Amino acid sequence: MNHSAPDGVPHRVRVGNDDAGIRLDKFLAQAIPGISRARVKALICAGSLATAGATIADPDYRVKSGQTFVLVVPQPVSPRPRGQPIALSVVYEDDAIIVVDKPAGMVVHPAPGHADSTLVNALIAHCGDSLAGIGGECRPGIVHRLDKDTSGLMVAAKNAAAHASLTSQFATRSLKRSYTTVVWGVPSPARGSLSGNIGRDPRNRKKMAVLDIGGRPARTDYQLEETFGTAASMVHCRLHSGRTHQIRVHFKAAGHPLIGDPIYGGAHRNRQLEGSAGAIVREFRRQALHAHGLAFCHPVTTKHLEFVTELPEDITFLSYTLRRTIELS
Repeated sequence: MNHSAPDGVPHRVRVGNDDAGIRLDKFLAQAIPGISRARVKALICAGSLATAGATIADPDYRVKSGQTFVLVVPQPVSPRPRGQPIALSVVYEDDAIIVVDKPAGMVVHPAPGHADSTLVNALIAHCGDSLAGIGGECRPGIVHRLDKDTSGLMVAAKNAAAHASLTSQFATRSLKRSYTTVVWGVPSPARGSLSGNIGRDPRNRKKMAVLDIGGRPARTDYQLEETFGTAASMVHCRLHSGRTHQIRVHFKAAGHPLIGDPIYGGAHRNRQLEGSAGAIVREFRRQALHAHGLAFCHPVTTKHLEFVTELPEDITFLSYTLRRTIELS
């Protein structure tokens, strides 16, 4: 066996007589020092292994005597994100904090599948080296998050003291966040609360759900702002907890999923919306959710700050389309 190749260079391993019949992932983990079986399995599934010039992606494969495998282990990636000159919509900024209006489609921080072009990359470029390491190497400055396809206001810290203060406010729910959403149907009553423990959906671990047993308590206050006949409604929401996908999950459970929601909207279609208007609404490309309001205590001056932003163009056009459909019907 030749297993002396450094990390980042293909590891070429030949199967001896004594190793025949061993599972592929186990064999490679034993043959290549410094790499775990779990890591080997992930690399195999990612297509990083070849034998006889062909990719093999089955970690359960049983190796045969005389076979040669080539495993390419990528160079380790620094957990520290790099700054990228990405335009930001800055609502407020001083030496301690920065408030931005995040566009839909932007991921907040680097994660698997989104190594760069995130809000964090943009903030590092905008704020400079002072942001590095604040609140964690991978998520410098970040206090709270929005889903990739949710637009709206976010505050980030520019120093450690500001981060500690904002994190504390977030934990005690004194940092207030308000949202505008467009949902299918008309919630009743016009003003109320949606509650229920939220946790991983036992039928689909990639989704969240309101659970009868387990999960964490969550409450969403809402107020009806405009109705579009009985087809859809614009609703303002305020969170009393910060669970993953909270607004989306609560309205889904209430029978009023968000228009455009690719995860919780399912195949919901309102037959009252027909023709071109119906097509425009049903093909809305993201969950119709915007974080329009943000209020908190400034971490240095202790002054109460409150910010409100306009709805983005896509949600504005969505509501206009719904409104015109009802007016012309």
